[in-house]
Amino acid sequence: MKLRFFPQEKAGLDTLVRMAGHVTAGTQTLAELLGASRADFSALAETMRRHESASSADFATLLTTMRTSFINPLPREDLFALGRLLNETAETLTAAAELVELYSLERIPTRAGDQLEILSRQAELTVTAMGALNNLDSLEDYWLEILRLAKRADHTHRILVSELLENHNSTTFTKYRTLADQFSAASNKMRAVATQVGSIIVKES
Repeated sequence: MKLRFFPQEKAGLDTLVRMAGHVTAGTQTLAELLGASRADFSALAETMRRHESASSADFATLLTTMRTSFINPLPREDLFALGRLLNETAETLTAAAELVELYSLERIPTRAGDQLEILSRQAELTVTAMGALNNLDSLEDYWLEILRLAKRADHTHRILVSELLENHNSTTFTKYRTLADQFSAASNKMRAVATQVGSIIVKES
């Protein structure tokens, strides 16, 4: 680990923690949405949009912090990449919620719930990891665990698509497949965050 001789401002790391927290909150709202009645879809989708708006506001704060801080805890390009990926994850989750609302998707397949459960775990681990970026030696296990979960998510997605194709007509298949793809995309964003952390570990070691 590189030695650092000057104090660093932690505001950027604190902002990343908040952004990861918005992703976690989003997965919780989505879990509510998947079990909700159609009458509640609109309100829960609006809650998701609020999570995304909060994430975007924090991303703007992060950019300001990077421009104005004398010494950042990590290179600016790494802080930016992490913030961008977290914000894109929040956007992807909102898109999933809006699909449920727009397509009136009830009776969500169990495996879609499995996708969301994996994604929720990735989000929880990422919150903790963003808070530990000033101690990179502690993050190697996080990096590996996220990658393991991502592989599990990919496997679940493939099985879900196969089951949807077998059990539904083309219109219903397309609707549920689109939702499954959003969950898969969000999981891949979480994997990209972990990969970025892995890159930081290598560069800073």
